[in-house]
Amino acid sequence: MSLNSSTFLNQESHQKLKRNFECLKNSQQTTSSLQDNPLQNLQLASQEVLEKAQKSGRSKCPRCNSSRMFYCYSCYVPVETVPTKEIPVVKLPLKIDIIKHPNETDGKSTAVHAKLLAPEDVAIYKYPCIPEYEEKRHEIALIFPGPNSISVKDIVLHLQKDVKKNVSCGRDDDSSAEPCLKKTKIETKEEDRNLSEYKSNSWSGDTVLKKVIFIDSTWNQTNKIITDERLQGLLQIELKTRKTCFWRHQKGKPDTYLSTIEAIYYFLVEYHQEILGENYKGQYDNLLFFFSFMYRLIKTAKYSAGKK
Repeated sequence: MSLNSSTFLNQESHQKLKRNFECLKNSQQTTSSLQDNPLQNLQLASQEVLEKAQKSGRSKCPRCNSSRMFYCYSCYVPVETVPTKEIPVVKLPLKIDIIKHPNETDGKSTAVHAKLLAPEDVAIYKYPCIPEYEEKRHEIALIFPGPNSISVKDIVLHLQKDVKKNVSCGRDDDSSAEPCLKKTKIETKEEDRNLSEYKSNSWSGDTVLKKVIFIDSTWNQTNKIITDERLQGLLQIELKTRKTCFWRHQKGKPDTYLSTIEAIYYFLVEYHQEILGENYKGQYDNLLFFFSFMYRLIKTAKYSAGKK
């Protein structure tokens, strides 16, 4: 091999190493950036209205005249300096009930974000004043971890199983009704086919799951609500493990304990992918419209104060 060829190969090798180093460096910078602000890739509406409101300070609630920042957490409406028309509206694929613990501080709760951004699909109830779910429990699920909780992807099969059980076992006190039979392989195939049909018809309104319930309280307060007889027998769903970005971290609890609005958002993303069977393209990102802005404000303030 000639000297020129050897020199050329060395230069080519050097350039390749340099490119690999740059790629690694960029990758590390991206990872670091995502760790600093994991919410930065959300597809959000312009937050200019919030930036202006933040600079002008607290404003009056148009309903109760209380002084608030961004929105009134009692009336579930934006303040006067935040025009309603500049707040995004999110359409959800199902209804959401949020049950608030009576001792949960309204001003610290993120549940109001869901009501502000999806007003047609979200209802908030203060415990113990909650709806009766008995007659429609086959259409409702409760988001709460537990020994009998299932994953989002298993929702359809469990609800269909419950409906079939109700029909075949005849809950009409008919003593002549035949006992339920063990599920056969044919029935399993039918469930698989039903799951496929469910995914293809979900947006038409023919969904099995109609409503999802979230509990808004600290983890130490949840027992009073979760043991309420009106919530017994509901299908319980546990979300995938994710780290919270909530700035009011519960002392002594792991960082996988999500705020209410985070839990709602992540459930809907999973539901969209696993049940509706569609690629997620940011359809529910605006549910974090207020949350992401406040997260950024607080993160910036902490850095300015020398905290991380």
